[in-house]
Amino acid sequence: MAATSAPGTPAWLGAWNDRATLSLLLEHGPLGRVRIAELGEMSKPTASLVVTRLEKAGLIRVDGEVTGGQGRPSVTYAARADRVLGVAIDIDAKRMRACLVDALRTEHETIEIALPSSVGERDAVREVREAIAAACAPSGADPSMVRNVCIGMQGYLDSHNDDQLFTETLHGWPRSGVRQLLKDELNVDVQIDNDVNLAAVAERSFGAGADASNFALLWLGNGLGAALELDGSLHRGSFGGAGEIGFLPAPHALYGRDGRPATDLQGLMGGKALVRLAREHGVHGRNLTGILAALATSPARAAVFAELAHRVAFGVIPLLAVVDPELVVLGGPTCRAGGDELAELVSQQIRRTSRWSPVVAASTVVGNPILAGARELLVAAVRNELLGSVARITT
Repeated sequence: MAATSAPGTPAWLGAWNDRATLSLLLEHGPLGRVRIAELGEMSKPTASLVVTRLEKAGLIRVDGEVTGGQGRPSVTYAARADRVLGVAIDIDAKRMRACLVDALRTEHETIEIALPSSVGERDAVREVREAIAAACAPSGADPSMVRNVCIGMQGYLDSHNDDQLFTETLHGWPRSGVRQLLKDELNVDVQIDNDVNLAAVAERSFGAGADASNFALLWLGNGLGAALELDGSLHRGSFGGAGEIGFLPAPHALYGRDGRPATDLQGLMGGKALVRLAREHGVHGRNLTGILAALATSPARAAVFAELAHRVAFGVIPLLAVVDPELVVLGGPTCRAGGDELAELVSQQIRRTSRWSPVVAASTVVGNPILAGARELLVAAVRNELLGSVARITT
């Protein structure tokens, strides 16, 4: 059926029913023709015609049988999730994590891929192609069916200025035009987003921010960043750099006791700052991961997180002054380790030192929040593309 069918014509109505039926199967899962007719508010003969068209086009498949009210078996149909696929990628300086995404929200295995340590061996196209192939391998999916890729990284992309890439972790990647390069070389639509922004998408969808109209997510790990969810939309700023609070200057009064001045918030509460703070309290580890593991059972845990809470509150208050969100979510490896205890300490410190009193909560997203957020965006993208293919059905 032509995508340009005039509204109200039989061709237009047929295309509308095709799309509505496919939407029902994506939303509800396998359905029989009678149930499709009920949910789609169409006659049973019309539902049968629609199912026949969609099955012939390869957009749906027979899923099984259910017993009807008079004991007669009825065939059920399901949307084919293999027709349009996406791949979510979480990338940093040392490794990538990737997983397949389909329109049915099927849980697919997350694959981790080590990246070359030499800048000369890094290549954006090769790395994304490898991530796509690796994500498809566990389920035997066809990489050529991958039409959308969402990449989460530390930093941001300025879409207004030739997609200039501002990051310290994607060594060897071009500083401009990378999205178009990937699209041209791999024949996929590409979204590159800040990792904390993607974590906020997950928090809004099924985490601590699900019931909040406005919230700020503060992410603490090796890096530091924030994301702002305002009235149901992620605020990226005019050039994509909203939330890059790690560059904000830190006052002398909050310098660490080790005598090493923290010139910005990254130096005050980023990964290296927490490692130094923990060591001052006798907690040792090779890196941030080791320190967080040691803090889990250390007698100094309370003291370390109490001091960290002062620093975190200082970093949160500028967000409160500008945005005044009802909720502040603490995410990232450091905040996950601190949990509800750190959230309560930060809340108390904000109330003591400022006029604001938002709810402060620990992230509740399970697993990798960056991949989870990328998956949410990709599910919408692959569904839209799958539904868009309905217009290309011909009779």
